Amino acid sequence: MSHLYKFVLEKLLMKTTAFFEDKLAPHKDKLLHHALYHKLNSTEAIKTFMEYHVFAVWDFMSLVKALQRKLTRTDLPWVPVGSPSTRRLINEIVWGEESDVDQFNQPGSHFELYLKAMEEIGANTAPINALVSAIQNGTPWRTALHEAAIPNEIKSFLDFSLTTATQAPVHVVASVFTYGREDLIPDLFIAIIKDMAKEKDTNCDTLIYYFERHIEVDSEEHGPMAQQMIQELCGNNTQLWEEANDAAQEALQKRLSLWDFIESKI
Repeated sequence: MSHLYKFVLEKLLMKTTAFFEDKLAPHKDKLLHHALYHKLNSTEAIKTFMEYHVFAVWDFMSLVKALQRKLTRTDLPWVPVGSPSTRRLINEIVWGEESDVDQFNQPGSHFELYLKAMEEIGANTAPINALVSAIQNGTPWRTALHEAAIPNEIKSFLDFSLTTATQAPVHVVASVFTYGREDLIPDLFIAIIKDMAKEKDTNCDTLIYYFERHIEVDSEEHGPMAQQMIQELCGNNTQLWEEANDAAQEALQKRLSLWDFIESKI
């Protein structure tokens, strides 16, 4: 490949990526300026938020592991598959999401860290624990979701994520993973929680650590990695970029609907 041809392809990819991001910008703006954040001004409001948001924390890991299964070799005997760079990207992301450390340097997944934060503030973990337990005990996820004692709005959100993780092509999974992330939580949210904790002597230390850690990792490490992964998966294929963008827009709309629902419950 000549240097000129490579240069042209790189410029085209940059232009395509910028167009992709521009189409998502209005959806992201709605999420970052959602009225929900201004309602999180009490311990009870934070508890309510966490009791519903935890499902989005949990199902996110299925998207992560789906990418690992699709982009690396997870059965035996091992053989190299796909692009070494995408293998490295997803394995680093999995390592960070599934076995990060808490504020005391103890390892655990971000989901388990979130559960700890819920327990610390006194939020109800029974519904999410019941759903996870049913799946751990062998109940198919669709059956477990159908039978779960959770609102239909939450079921709809989970059904989209888990159907994507289990059935969608890899570039679609990567797009939903990348653009339905916790970097959609603005700094405003963390500031509100910190102020509330000071004023009302509420123990939110783990929750604050979770969001600060998640946003730090997403924006500085996992976010750029994930965007690079989409570029490698879609390349200069217009159809793949369109499919990825459609999926990203749907993921953002699902998150917006979730935010609307949580706001209505506070």
